Amino acid sequence: MPQDALVSAALHRHDRQANALVQILRELQATLGWLPREALTQVAQATGRSLADVESVASFYRFLHLSPVGDYRVLFSDNITDRMLGSQALMDRLCQRLGVLPGQVRADGRVSVAPCSCTGLGDQGPALLINHHQVITRLTPERVDALANHIEAQVPPADWPAEWSMVDDQIRRPDVLLGTPFTPGSALQAARGLGREATLDQIQRSKLRGRGGAGFATGLKWELCRDAPGQSRCVVCNADEGEPGTFKDRVLLTRHADLVFEGMTLAAWVVGARQGFVYLRGEYRFLLPHLEEVLRQRRAAGLLGQALQGEAGFDFDITVHVGAGAYVCGEESALLESLEGHRGTPRIRPPFPVEHGYLGQPTTVNNVETFCAAAHILLRGGDWWASLGTPHSTGTKVHAISGDCARPGIYEYPLGTPVDQMLEDCGATDTQAVQVGGPSGTCLSVTEFGRRIAYEDVPSAGALMVFDRHRDLFEVARNFAHFFAHESCGFCTPCRVGTELLARRMDKLAAGQGSRHDMQVLQELDTLLHQSTHCGLGAAACNPLRDTLLKFRPSYERRLQSLHFLPALDLDAELSIARAATDRQDAGAHWPPPHGITP
Repeated sequence: MPQDALVSAALHRHDRQANALVQILRELQATLGWLPREALTQVAQATGRSLADVESVASFYRFLHLSPVGDYRVLFSDNITDRMLGSQALMDRLCQRLGVLPGQVRADGRVSVAPCSCTGLGDQGPALLINHHQVITRLTPERVDALANHIEAQVPPADWPAEWSMVDDQIRRPDVLLGTPFTPGSALQAARGLGREATLDQIQRSKLRGRGGAGFATGLKWELCRDAPGQSRCVVCNADEGEPGTFKDRVLLTRHADLVFEGMTLAAWVVGARQGFVYLRGEYRFLLPHLEEVLRQRRAAGLLGQALQGEAGFDFDITVHVGAGAYVCGEESALLESLEGHRGTPRIRPPFPVEHGYLGQPTTVNNVETFCAAAHILLRGGDWWASLGTPHSTGTKVHAISGDCARPGIYEYPLGTPVDQMLEDCGATDTQAVQVGGPSGTCLSVTEFGRRIAYEDVPSAGALMVFDRHRDLFEVARNFAHFFAHESCGFCTPCRVGTELLARRMDKLAAGQGSRHDMQVLQELDTLLHQSTHCGLGAAACNPLRDTLLKFRPSYERRLQSLHFLPALDLDAELSIARAATDRQDAGAHWPPPHGITP
């Protein structure tokens, strides 16, 4: 089909809506392989946006490309747990077999190979993505060699062996969310029997807090959205779990999609919303057919669409929006910007989404697990949920456990469970550290394993990465530093520049060229980022540095030179040079490294 016809078809599927720009571009990318300027010009004209605006949006997302990337785009997960399983050597092996350099397109245009931050498959890595939507798990040298042969033979990825793309749920310890049978429509029927006000009361009595990491009271969020001025309201499910080490929402969407959609419908019932979205991270594109089928079944059963369960005026439907590769879109206001077809730059708050969210409508944004919990609460009551966990952290929490353990996978525990019990259950031995909640969370040393996962002790977005005594915690922190530098949206200078300076300083130490001065600069960067960035990404970027420097300082000390050379520029001077280098570039692209600074 000619390019113009492909562009017209994508535009037609989305009614030429400007707010659907990311979806239009993503679908074009899937058919064209990249985004030629002629296609972007056609999209801009049809949606009423400028070409500069469309190109700016396309340049923001790492799964969208303004130049060819090959018929086969191979992205190796660069999460620390994949590295621990040998992903770097496997990527090098594939590059050698294909005769291509990492990050470049082969001369014949057939293939490119590069790392990506995380694929959400930490329990069955090393893993990679093919053309941004097909996953390959449990990589071995033999599988890599076979993959190279298929690429050279130009076998379409859809025809590759199905076992290569097998994704197991690996539910190791189910509790009330993962282990309780659920009948679609049952929670909604219970809510309608109670009425809207009593339904909200049950959520508030449960003391359910958001399961995405922030822990905001779910009942209060729904109440604020309901009471905000406005004629229309929206419910959004945040399924953009881009934090390295997290994959619990992937399993919930695979096993319990009906439960997620039921929870969203309950929220719509309470707040008066007619429109709902699931924002699905780009790495989970392979889940889209399954989710669309569950939505179709719910519409056929009268659980979505017009007059739900026969009640006139109760209209609500859900659309799945697939992301295009941007960790920052896990922040709820950046997510809303992406839903509206913009770059995923976090908004200045207030106003908050419950007042001014999607297209200016009052909007409640909740995590996948939060909606699952809400449905169970309506079936068994708010007091039941509040009886689980602790008084300040009620209910259960689903955790994704990976790293140095015999049984990686999904574990559900009442909040308040100690870390050492979780380590025992997953078969972790000789453990020296646990990273709780991903890179933006907390690193615990062996003396802290008696602490409990709870909002009043160690809060968690639902990830535990386990590191035994063979691991170098400096290298763990350095991997996380590069993750934050890569994922900075580029909006604010402290984050855009500071995260890159952090990564470069860590690289300098890794090369054995560090001094005491570098240690001081790292601590100054910690203060700068924590106090001055636009959103939580920059503020959390130094969390791994701070924890490992405090608890595993010898890992840093042994990398210092015994002799002191002339000190490097002080931090203010380095920041000044970095600003000059970066401010000349488009802050909308991926983080532009300050080439004027030497490590």
